[in-house]
Formats: sequence, C-alpha cells, structure tokens
Amino acid sequence: MGIIPSRNLAEQRREEKGIVYYDRGVIQGEDGRQYDRLAIQTHFIQRGESQEELVRRYVLPLAQPGDVLSFGAKVMAMCVESVKTRDEVHPGFWANLLWRFAGINTTGVGMHEPYKMQLVIDMCGLPRVLLAAFLSAVTKPFGVHGVFYKVCGKGVGGIDGFYFRSSFDVYKEMALINPENPDGLCEALAKACGIPVVLMDANDLQRDQLGKSSDMPLSDAQLQDAMRDNPSGQGDELTPFILIRPL
Repeated sequence: MGIIPSRNLAEQRREEKGIVYYDRGVIQGEDGRQYDRLAIQTHFIQRGESQEELVRRYVLPLAQPGDVLSFGAKVMAMCVESVKTRDEVHPGFWANLLWRFAGINTTGVGMHEPYKMQLVIDMCGLPRVLLAAFLSAVTKPFGVHGVFYKVCGKGVGGIDGFYFRSSFDVYKEMALINPENPDGLCEALAKACGIPVVLMDANDLQRDQLGKSSDMPLSDAQLQDAMRDNPSGQGDELTPFILIRPL
C-alpha cells in the first residue's frame, strides 16, 4: 500500500475559489484502489452552526462527481450541541480518585482528567466504570490496552475535551461527545447537499467510523483505507472536512 503525500503543510497548501485546503496526496488501499484526499480548512466552528451550511460553504465548491465527504465527528458534535461544559460536570470522590490511575495522554483522548472521568461516570454509571477500571488495571501489565473503553461502551472513547493542552481555550472548558443517530445525521446531510457522507472520529491512533449515508459508494474497508494516515490532521489545523476522491 503506497502513500504519496508530502507532510509539509506549506507544500500541501492550495487555494481555490477562495477556499484553502491541503492536498494530502494519494493513498492506495488493500484492494489496490487509490484515493486522493483534500483536507478543507474552515473557520473555528462554534456551537449550533448549521452542518448543511458549512458543507455548502466549504465543500461543495471543490467537490467533483464521485467524491465522498468525511465529516469530522467533533465538528458535528459542535453543530448539534452534543457537548458538556465544566460547570455542568461535578467531579466526585471516585472521579478524583480514578483519573490519577489513567495513563497520561497527549492527544486529548484519554481519561487523565477528573472532569472527563466524572462525565464517563455520569454516562455509564459508577458500577460499570469501577468494573472497567479494575479490568483495565489487571490486564494492562499483560499488554492489553483499551479495556476501559470496551467495558464502558456508550461511545466514551469518543469524548474529547476538558484538555488543558488544547490549542483552543474553548476545549479546555468543554467536552465534545460523539452525537447520537450518526447514520441519520449523515443521511440528512447527504440528501441536503448531494454528496455521500461518512461521520468519522479520526486521530493519529485510530479512525472510528460512526455512521454513513445510504448512498455511500465506498465500503467500510475502503473508507478506512482512504483515511488510514489521518488526513484530517490534528485539531489546530482546522481541517475537519476531507474530500475523498477515488482515482
């Protein structure tokens, strides 16, 4: 499988029709199919903005027949206001205890934060979180990772925010939660804008596909191939929309 992009942002940068995007280059999937990827830069998207208007403004002017859109889950969470602020979360005894045993995480995804741990307790219930923490502790010495998230379920692995190292102050005070009904959100957006949509929670560690529209021409495996190197980059690049262009 071949990757042919330059990772130098200055070399990748393009501007067309007043829209800035980064050409992430061509990637080849396991089935031999190749995909070009355009990472489209946006403004800093605020709570309650219209996902349809964002696609019309930033994506459709660059889209070509056959393109599909990877829509970042964190931006969708902002649009549909699937968020929690610090003043809505009140860390208790167990949250203040358990976060100290979480591994330090530099991506903003981990539980090394009492507010985020309390949010998980609120979502899943204390018994399940205690069980998840116990099983994580006894399996980690054997090289088994991710047990906490698997036991908790309910999308807790997609919680992002309450992160003091964030480039954006708002994410130090707010947590984003993967939105409910992701297939329905993708379906409505695809019908409104005329482009197949997949909702993707992607980072440098994993690419979690949350939902897709029914007109998606690529298989799940092909979508994973196209997004394998995380073309959306990290949050401070402000490139939540990826036009995937099968070649």
